[in-house]
Amino acid sequence: MSEAILIPDDRLAALPPHIAASWTRCATVYRLDPNQRVSPELLCGAELRQACSRMGSLMKIAEPELDRLHGIVSTLDYTVLMADAQGVILTSRGNHPLEKGHRRWHLCPGARWSEREAGTNGVGTSLVEGKPVTVHMEQHWRLGLRYLACSAVPFYGPDGQLTGVLDTSSTRPDPGGRIAFMMEAVLIDAARRIERRSFLEAFRDQTVVLLGESNEVSLPMVALDESRVVVGATFAARPMLGLNGNSNSSICFDLGTRGRGVPDFHEAERAVIEGALAMSGGKIAPAARLLGISRSTLHRKIRAMQENTGSVQA
Repeated sequence: MSEAILIPDDRLAALPPHIAASWTRCATVYRLDPNQRVSPELLCGAELRQACSRMGSLMKIAEPELDRLHGIVSTLDYTVLMADAQGVILTSRGNHPLEKGHRRWHLCPGARWSEREAGTNGVGTSLVEGKPVTVHMEQHWRLGLRYLACSAVPFYGPDGQLTGVLDTSSTRPDPGGRIAFMMEAVLIDAARRIERRSFLEAFRDQTVVLLGESNEVSLPMVALDESRVVVGATFAARPMLGLNGNSNSSICFDLGTRGRGVPDFHEAERAVIEGALAMSGGKIAPAARLLGISRSTLHRKIRAMQENTGSVQA
């Protein structure tokens, strides 16, 4: 393995924190030579088909969102890419006159853009950081990639796991980078739409509840069976249930017992209400929707419990 590369402190300080962290990984963990002209490796046709197959129904679910994204960014000379969790580009949307140039830069299906292989880049760095990332021109680790601008946003599947990345890239970026940062907003919206559609499809026979708003890429949604047991939760909803974001996709979280066995009626009712309020951030309206009752009924039950013990807080 080659030796770690020293990066001047003032150079790192001039970079956004997530870019500086990526450069540090490239220099000390991956030990990539920034001067080495290495193009991302392309998968063969059979390998690409296998990668698309592993994505399953999300490939079809994402199609209208990719088309919508292309309609928004195509006039700005950007192409739209979707990659899997390994950084493999599965599909793209771009203008025909730019297609040849984008293939030359490997902005096309089959290209591998993991950070370990390609250095700092939108797709790979977004996967590592787990959040929206914009890499503009000279912020790329590889010198050969410093003519590109790319913005990328991770998206999550119905099992709450990181599934892939949406990316917009340009070989003709504006020098100031203003457009590139604007791309993050439309990508976040598309990522949420894909997650929502895939979650509703996966739990189409269950009751799906949106637990308020979110400032994150993921939307806080849960799926409930007929007994009001949570059988599915998105990435954003899992912390509300006390679940780790990387936990197993199989969920059976009973709001009534919380794993304590079979409670009596009053204990069960209290636990259900407290659980719903916790998941809705103390907001009455989403908690009532989660419980399948009206807001006035929930207010009445909370008042009754407060009169008895004073421990339930709305």
